[in-house]
Amino acid sequence: MHLEMILILLTTLVVAQILLVQWKKRHFRSYQMVTLCGVWLIPLYFNIRLKWFRMLIIWTVFSLLTAYVVFKATRQPLAPTTPRLVYKWFYFIHKGTTALSLIGYFIIMLTLFGVSMMFTIHPDTAAEVGLLTLFYGLYFGVLGRDFAEICADKMASKLGVSFKNCVLA
Repeated sequence: MHLEMILILLTTLVVAQILLVQWKKRHFRSYQMVTLCGVWLIPLYFNIRLKWFRMLIIWTVFSLLTAYVVFKATRQPLAPTTPRLVYKWFYFIHKGTTALSLIGYFIIMLTLFGVSMMFTIHPDTAAEVGLLTLFYGLYFGVLGRDFAEICADKMASKLGVSFKNCVLA
């Protein structure tokens, strides 16, 4: 019985992965919008339900500032200062989330090596801080990257430039 359950789970995962890859290949814009909305809004539901106010406040500030930048990037005609604003905001997000992720990673690694005990910090507390910092960096970094891609595509289409044949790293 358990073997059947595991086989069903693995088969479902493989089929779902194949379907997602095909969806991304054939209908990239809808895939991008659905996954972005999911990554952006699903954590909001859980944060409200679990009453995680720190994450709610950070998510709200990030969302409001990013919404303003996206709003400016999608206006017609495009203001001359908008590309600089978009670049500065998403570059700041990139640098900040990279730093947060690295700090979180180093805190976790130092905790695993026992350095937190030298400062009389309980390993559970240090690991929680490191994991939380790493999560914030990765989560907002992915969101920032996806929003930046959408803004760049919108601005480029208004300027008459196409990124369809470019490979984004």
